[in-house]
Amino acid sequence: GEENNGTLLFLPLAHVFARLIQFVAIASRTRLAHTTIGTLVDDLGTYAPSYLLGVPRVFEKVYNSAEQRAQGDGRGKIFAAAADTAIAYSEATNAGRRAPLTLRVKHTVFDRLVYAKLRSAFGGHLRYSISGGAPLSARLAHFYNGIGLPVLEGYGLTETTAPACVNPPKALRIGTVGPACPGVGLRIDDDGEILVKGINVFREYLHNPEATDEAKIDGWFRTGDLGELDADGYLSITGRKKDILVTAGGKNVSPAKLEDSLRSHPLIAEAVVVGDAKPFIAALLCLDEEMLPGWASAHGITDLDPADAAQDQRVLDELQKAVDQANTLVSRAESIRAFRVLTTPLTQESGHLTPSLKVKRNVVLDDYADVIDSIYSSPRT
Repeated sequence: GEENNGTLLFLPLAHVFARLIQFVAIASRTRLAHTTIGTLVDDLGTYAPSYLLGVPRVFEKVYNSAEQRAQGDGRGKIFAAAADTAIAYSEATNAGRRAPLTLRVKHTVFDRLVYAKLRSAFGGHLRYSISGGAPLSARLAHFYNGIGLPVLEGYGLTETTAPACVNPPKALRIGTVGPACPGVGLRIDDDGEILVKGINVFREYLHNPEATDEAKIDGWFRTGDLGELDADGYLSITGRKKDILVTAGGKNVSPAKLEDSLRSHPLIAEAVVVGDAKPFIAALLCLDEEMLPGWASAHGITDLDPADAAQDQRVLDELQKAVDQANTLVSRAESIRAFRVLTTPLTQESGHLTPSLKVKRNVVLDDYADVIDSIYSSPRT
């Protein structure tokens, strides 16, 4: 490879993916540096990695802060047009077709004005990134692909030693997590569960033969995730078996799609969709406090106190827009009819996020049971 091959690891080493990449980098003599998410933006510039591994939250944050900076400098309209062009360009070329001429011209202009700056924010040498751990919204995936920094989604679990499949850089299919990695077999069980077999699958859970027996069927590992394979063997994840909510009306709802859409809004750091055995679907939202001041100034709001933001009608109206946007992805019976803003952030320290920044759904449901009850006991508005 070229001289500059290197990566910057900011995922905690509690993450099997980070651990694996560390071993692979050392074995292949690739430059490797460690940093934390807090100083990541500055370190990208000085370290100039050629590839990055992240979780969707990182790619969302980079996009949201770029958008906010542009709005703050009065270039919000240009940024919005550039983003729409990148997305349209990626959608047109992702299907293997050639983009129409007018779109190609606009793309070239914005490449000089906007995309080149974004690429240099990543250090200027980045060829692609890999994202896993949670679904990346298709809009963001097309945005990064359209600015020349494709984010390749992959999928795997601790039990599959991280990646079981990943999108190849030259044959990226947005909306999928790619085909199986070499040496890995994928199968969809009758109930839609994804089964994995291969050199990467764990042998056993330590001192827990019952759990091991339960997790394996004829040598295939039951992932607990639901998915579909297309004709070319690309996998799409449709949800998590045990996360499926069944409303009182008997409607099965997979929360991942709604949560993913909500989290892509700059004001929302975390979203937990609830409604199991309840009459309708609702959501608990956590505000992204870093994004609040920029959002407020971009909307001409000067008197927003972060402490009161969760009750501020202007913030609630904006959150309602994010909810309406998420609801366009699902049927009426699956749509979010109410939401509450949590006044304390969900963090690893508070016990609500895993070290790999995934929400511990059962802990949130327990700790905020009274908030959830209040949604269903108050009269519907």
